[in-house]
Amino acid sequence: LGNEDQLKMKGKAACAMSTSELVITELVFDNFFKDLAVEAIVAILSCMVFQQKRCCEPELTPELIHAKEQFLQLAHKIVEAEVAEGLRPNDADFQEQFNFGLVEVVWRWAKGEKFSEIMQYTDVDEGTIVRCITRLDEVLRCIKDVARIVGDVDFEAKMDKASLTIKRDIVFAASLYVQ
Repeated sequence: LGNEDQLKMKGKAACAMSTSELVITELVFDNFFKDLAVEAIVAILSCMVFQQKRCCEPELTPELIHAKEQFLQLAHKIVEAEVAEGLRPNDADFQEQFNFGLVEVVWRWAKGEKFSEIMQYTDVDEGTIVRCITRLDEVLRCIKDVARIVGDVDFEAKMDKASLTIKRDIVFAASLYVQ
């Protein structure tokens, strides 16, 4: 809140989010996405929607490794603030809320590989991957709304492009099981 109890821009942005409001808002306002390719953006954001505990370790490109490290640093700052304010007992388990197990798979999907090809890089079930990618599209739409609130047309277009890279083929085919 600002001086006269008015919601600041960060607060308005956080209100537009449906999940991980603090982390995503800080990522946006810290320009985390600015220099990342759209494929890397969707890949890293997959850690926020993928919830399976056990899966094989992904092989990440140097860009994805760097983005993952930056993401975790920023997330840790948020957790430290939460601990300092008494909102969280400690920062011991903060990394457990982010699962990077599908980063490689989502990155390959965003690059245009076929679903049957990306399945070679993971031991995660097909349905779980589909669910992760569809939830990821919801997150991207929320971030696009934040870009609109902030008034950043270029960032809004980038999030739209990111959404389009994953919104294709079998993953978004109409299905009784997905709807």
